[in-house]
Amino acid sequence: MSTERPDNDVTGPRRRRPPLAVASVAAAVLLAGGGGAYWASTAAGDGGAADSGAADRKSAPLLALDAPADAPVSAASSSDTPPPGIAPGEPDPGGPPVVYRAAGELPDGPDEAAVHHARGTVASADVARLAKALGIPGSPRTEGTSWVVGDDGPGALLKVTKQAPGTWTFARTTPSKPCESGMMCANGASEPGGDPVSEKAAKAAAIPVLKAAGQDDAALNAGQLMGDVRVVNADPKIDGLPTYGWSTGVQVGPDGEVTGGSGHLKALEKGDTYPAVGADEALKQLNAASRGEGDAGRDIGGCATPVPHQGEPKPSDPQCVPSNGKRAPVEQTVEDAVFGLALNYVDGRQTLVPSWLFTVRQAPGGPENTVTQVAVDPKFIEKPDAPTPSGDRKVTSYGADGRTLEVTFWGGVCSRYTASAKESAGQVRISVTEKPQEGKKACIMIAKELTRTVTLEKPLGDRTVIDAASGGAVPRT
Repeated sequence: MSTERPDNDVTGPRRRRPPLAVASVAAAVLLAGGGGAYWASTAAGDGGAADSGAADRKSAPLLALDAPADAPVSAASSSDTPPPGIAPGEPDPGGPPVVYRAAGELPDGPDEAAVHHARGTVASADVARLAKALGIPGSPRTEGTSWVVGDDGPGALLKVTKQAPGTWTFARTTPSKPCESGMMCANGASEPGGDPVSEKAAKAAAIPVLKAAGQDDAALNAGQLMGDVRVVNADPKIDGLPTYGWSTGVQVGPDGEVTGGSGHLKALEKGDTYPAVGADEALKQLNAASRGEGDAGRDIGGCATPVPHQGEPKPSDPQCVPSNGKRAPVEQTVEDAVFGLALNYVDGRQTLVPSWLFTVRQAPGGPENTVTQVAVDPKFIEKPDAPTPSGDRKVTSYGADGRTLEVTFWGGVCSRYTASAKESAGQVRISVTEKPQEGKKACIMIAKELTRTVTLEKPLGDRTVIDAASGGAVPRT
């Protein structure tokens, strides 16, 4: 689904516009259609630094961008840990590389921009305001680490995490009409098979909810359909900049009633300001993101296909493997570049980071997708820690109770495993180390799911659990 693109309304001093960049190095990048999975590249190449001048940012700390998790982050997901997958129309990250070429001159953008953090907690009054807009009676009550209004059974339920950014989910399960005597009724917001409401009607139903969530000025797109339910996706502007990955989705049934939704209730706080690079330099970094050492300037080469006989058509296979062992790249055209803020994780916390939002298309008239590239000057990005040795085990899930973490992983009966934690303000990094058991000369190699317990110095709270073996976030059980 394509998204409505805001004008590139950026402010601040502008640098001299550089010549059009023509990318020549292929990069394997995961794209995103509207509301689909995406990968925000954080490669930090050399050059392209903005002239900070009087606005020298030496006082700003290095930006500690976390390594991307195994599961791509959905821009309109109702969960902070969406399942892994590839959105419709996206290339397989294990397939041929992607090269991006600009269709025209690219903008410079502002010289600097600030990050925005999710901090603090959500107040009961804010939850009550949202519940009222959704038509849910009752007062917010505490359940674990969340505010809850409504019922889990037939009715309506709103859940809001107390810790910023206050991720909220809403579902209405009230039957559309009373059950007849002796008949079994399904708990649904409306009868299936109805006609979806118009985009105008859906936006009108969503506006009170968006206003209660503090996003009444967001850019709206009501083109998405889920059967007879129309979804209104709202992408807010923050500090005057468009955002990506911070959408609110409001579902409207065929009767015009809001039946579900998800988003963030806690407003973000403005953080440190960093020098920014222009779209031309960001595109170069995007294309170089997955380049291996020594690949710079190396020709990708053509496909190793047999020479056709005279009169036969020349074979064409975009998936073929060239003679040099590299797959021919898939070319994407950059049709637009907008300076904005895209969702990343900084020290384990959700953060909107200054980024370029590139609108790309593989073929004329084909689907439009968005890919993002961090726009912060690479000199101000901290290099991530290298993953632990491959011999260490990957943590698949965890459970938490105060200072106690129970981590789950796959191991064997022939080894001994110990788990340890490295703590910081925003995350807890878990390592599971494997050592062969002494005295076991003969051992059957059987894999089994194992758990180990780690005691933290402080309660986990809202900190993100990171697997040291992969660098990705660990889902909570």
